[in-house]
Amino acid sequence: MLLNLLKTMRPRQWTKNLIIYLPFIFTLRQYWQPFSREMYSMFATATAAFVLFCILSGVVYLINDLVDVEKDRLHPTKRFRPLASGAFKPAHAIASIVVLLVIALPLSFALDFWFGWVALIYSATMLFYSYVLKNLVIIDVFTVAAGLVLRALAGAVAIHVPASPWLYVCTVLLALFIGFSKRRHELVLLEGAAIDHRAILKEYSPEVLDEMISVTTASFVMAYSLYTFSAENLPKNHAMMLTIPFALYVVFRLLYLVHVKNMGGSPEEMVLRDKSLFGALVAWGVVAVGILYVFGRP
Repeated sequence: MLLNLLKTMRPRQWTKNLIIYLPFIFTLRQYWQPFSREMYSMFATATAAFVLFCILSGVVYLINDLVDVEKDRLHPTKRFRPLASGAFKPAHAIASIVVLLVIALPLSFALDFWFGWVALIYSATMLFYSYVLKNLVIIDVFTVAAGLVLRALAGAVAIHVPASPWLYVCTVLLALFIGFSKRRHELVLLEGAAIDHRAILKEYSPEVLDEMISVTTASFVMAYSLYTFSAENLPKNHAMMLTIPFALYVVFRLLYLVHVKNMGGSPEEMVLRDKSLFGALVAWGVVAVGILYVFGRP
């Protein structure tokens, strides 16, 4: 039962919660003191926030699978999920949701008052999404994107630092790209049965989604490029602009995987299965962090 519970909470998707560490990474360099007590304290707080959001996002996936259990049985891959396959009983899922929320939400407020409110808003928004918002065209994808923005905000408030507005803008655009790509993948994969699996798919078409994907990817590249030479917390010599080619390659690689390889259904699988994309993301991160700390304070 515990194994099926863990599977239903989708640990692979917890990688999205790593965005919580971004405010810590971009703030720490302003008063960098290796092995300092303050550094360890901030890292421990960010890690606690990460763990709590892993639990909360796992609860969201539990609720989603409960709501969509019948529809998931019509999906060629989702029908193997524990709830859809019958390996995990709905009663056990409901009990797990209650227990996990009773543990995670009070701990969130104990970690930090404002972090607790962000965690609560995230949980309420995703619950509303499971029952209402996922049935509203375009709003459904925007709600999923809001989940990533709330993660970034949670990482900032947990360690009491202001996050750059560019972080939120880039996060929203990247999340919209992922959301629209997922809708396109479902339409192409399920074809005539797509509406039976997800009713909102009747409001979309591959052509419209391709246009939306084009707009979000182009906007992301522009926003990230503007960030690299206009954000206040970056080196004044604009060295961060050296990371723009990495951003371009990642975007183009994602478009290739979505349109040619039809891999838009699961972003974490795209990263883990495609070595070129994984390597580009790692290189992008290494170069960006290197620039931040090599060139010192902005």
